[in-house]
Amino acid sequence: MCDAWRGRTWTAEGMSDMRVAAREPEDVTRLIVERLNAGDAAGVAALYEPRAVLAYPADQPATGREAIQAIYQQMVVAGVKFAVETALPTVKFEDLALTSTRSADNTGVRVQVLRRQPDGSWLRIIDRPEVPPP
Repeated sequence: MCDAWRGRTWTAEGMSDMRVAAREPEDVTRLIVERLNAGDAAGVAALYEPRAVLAYPADQPATGREAIQAIYQQMVVAGVKFAVETALPTVKFEDLALTSTRSADNTGVRVQVLRRQPDGSWLRIIDRPEVPPP
């Protein structure tokens, strides 16, 4: 494979969508911030597995990439912007990883579970963006 195409994600039609893949679990959070701030809700959703769960709001989880994209699209329309937050140490077990960050306003922690894909990239499978302090 040509180096120019490494790390790209592909659509069902086989065309490159030119989005860089997450090579490490920690890359996913940064890519979500970049894509949301660029207004790319589909690009954010592409960082989740097709049947992933986004617990936002926590009591009404969204399941599946389409539902996740709809939530992020609402954020784009509302003009929501994300900031990169302080990452806590990643915990890995085989092809799974647990990542988390402290919220920018220090009101809680965001927690995600990711799975390594056959191509070596990482995608979220469970996302709990808001965990309030006890």
